[in-house]
Amino acid sequence: MTTPHPTGSVRADEAAVLADLTAMIEQVLEDYGLDDTEITMETRFGRDLELESIDLVTLAGLLEERYGRLVNFAEFVSSMELDEIIELSVGRLVEHVCLCLKAAGRV
Repeated sequence: MTTPHPTGSVRADEAAVLADLTAMIEQVLEDYGLDDTEITMETRFGRDLELESIDLVTLAGLLEERYGRLVNFAEFVSSMELDEIIELSVGRLVEHVCLCLKAAGRV
């Protein structure tokens, strides 16, 4: 079984990952007509974006499309308590993605 390779160049710096995640989140929010929401490192998935669990599943799929199996969102979230998931910020996910990419040598 082969691991899918991410498309295009993948950079592990926070600004590039934030831009990628912002585009993914905006894609998820389009269904709600909230595509003009400002997304920053401090933005919380639950409190600020009001994403439901199904939205996080969609986001996980988009992360895998972009980064392949280098970034496992389900594994990342599974290590958290419920209140941590509810308070999960975009910045914390950006940091996780950067760590995964750096660990895989995709700097």
